[in-house]
Amino acid sequence: MKLFSFLAVATLLFSCSPKIKAIKTDTANSSIKTGAEQTELYLPLLKGKRVAILANQTSIIGKTHLVDSLQKLGVNIVKVFGPEHGFRGNASAGAQISDAVDERTGIPIISLYGKKNKPSNEDLQDVDILIYDLQDVGVRFYTNINALARLMEACEANKKPLLILDRPNPNGYLIDGPVLDMKYKSGIGMFPIPMSHGLTVGEFAQMVNGEGWLTNKVKADIKIIPVANYTHDMPYTLPVPPSPNLNTQQAILLYPSVCMFEGVYVNHGRGTYNPFTVLGSPAYKGIYSFSFTPKSIKGMAESPIFMDEVCYGIDLRNYDTELLRKSKKINFSWIKELYKAHPQKEKFFESKFSNQMNNIEIQIGRGDFRQQIIDDVPIETIRAGWEPGLKAYKKMRLKYVLYP
Repeated sequence: MKLFSFLAVATLLFSCSPKIKAIKTDTANSSIKTGAEQTELYLPLLKGKRVAILANQTSIIGKTHLVDSLQKLGVNIVKVFGPEHGFRGNASAGAQISDAVDERTGIPIISLYGKKNKPSNEDLQDVDILIYDLQDVGVRFYTNINALARLMEACEANKKPLLILDRPNPNGYLIDGPVLDMKYKSGIGMFPIPMSHGLTVGEFAQMVNGEGWLTNKVKADIKIIPVANYTHDMPYTLPVPPSPNLNTQQAILLYPSVCMFEGVYVNHGRGTYNPFTVLGSPAYKGIYSFSFTPKSIKGMAESPIFMDEVCYGIDLRNYDTELLRKSKKINFSWIKELYKAHPQKEKFFESKFSNQMNNIEIQIGRGDFRQQIIDDVPIETIRAGWEPGLKAYKKMRLKYVLYP
């Protein structure tokens, strides 16, 4: 597999269409220092050690990749582990990724999104300490937290310490949605947390350890370098797209509300340069005036739902995401609206119509949501059913938070 430098990947993503927008760093970010940026706190822990890193294109210090930065500082990086989307972030969602050698540094890259999902005992034989540095977006079905948990298990099994370089959660203000019913545990929902969990990865690691959620309730040896000058309510604009289909800040902020459409027979922008900001289907022709046509886009969506068909629906590219921040709630009105408007309601939740769909129960994490939408149950009533679990989670969460 040919690997590109981050700059090449960024150029590829942002030159494909005039519609796509690079994520611009907010001035409010200037006071924040990520864990990775505070090298003075963790370089002493790496001195004389053989280091392995789980990283992707978001693992940066300033504008330079963490791996490149640490190499220049004399850190002995013996291997890099790559998550979903790959080490340099240029693989599509769900695409199998092979092991490789990074052309820029010559460091072996071992894929954790291909034949295996966590390091083997053999992988860790020549490693003294591991580093985790991936940008998360605070949503249960974003797989970086699952990669972290599996890495923690591998570290514990091999008695290796894990250094977690924490990063802000751009949706850190939001704790909402049903807590996962473990009956629906899957690759996009492994732990009993809400759809939007309100944690950084460092806080999540503490919770996983403290609640005994790792296999056999083991506890990994972790050390966290916290984010400086950060609070959960603080707006944070990501300097690098965390994955190919979260390519704008608008998409990142809408993601908690729009990703549920992966369990619905509606295109949510995959196959466009506006993923997670537009919603539509050919079935809505004559109902909605806004339209878009999903195409095959290498590195983003090779075979999107309704490929090459004109989809009609809702345009959220200019939606005021401050409304979400003020409400501190996921927006469920769009899924209710599109179900009501769909002329073939029997297809709306039927995953057999597309291999690009998840089962809605797996996506939401509860077994009653499908019927509630079908029956037009008021969202306040639906929320009332989640409240006991959500209330208990919020109380438990306080034991593990690192930030106000």
